[in-house]
Amino acid sequence: MSDVQIRAAQVEDSAVILEFIRELAVFEKEPDAVTATITDIERNLFDEHTTTEAIICCLDGRPIGFAVYFLNFSTWLGKNGLYLEDLYITPEFRNCGAGRKIIKYLAKKAVDTDCGRFEWSVLDWNESAIRFYESIGAEPLSEWTTYRLAGSRLKAFAGK
Repeated sequence: MSDVQIRAAQVEDSAVILEFIRELAVFEKEPDAVTATITDIERNLFDEHTTTEAIICCLDGRPIGFAVYFLNFSTWLGKNGLYLEDLYITPEFRNCGAGRKIIKYLAKKAVDTDCGRFEWSVLDWNESAIRFYESIGAEPLSEWTTYRLAGSRLKAFAGK
């Protein structure tokens, strides 16, 4: 029986994290959208002042996926929440329990650190992920719409 393990990512994992990010971008039909470099990953995930964390999922010692997450804050609850930015498992290793193990690991982390929520987003066409999330009891927030300012629009609005 294969053994799925979750561990905190280390700076030495930066190249594999970037590769997983690129694979995720292909899966999400945005293969040219990734501009991150290994230096960006090293600096922004592993700097002593980072607010973001990453974990690596391994099967028999081999990295097969990752997750990146950070704390946010709920003013209504008066507590932090844990926000899952990305979760990715290499396609050939899906359905081995790795995704469930990552979600459970992060749910436990949220509970252990007294977070009031554990949230993430999913693309509306990713039916297998939606089915998985609903199978563990997660509910979609149908009344909320995500908005984004990025790139040149963000800079223009900020007056830069």
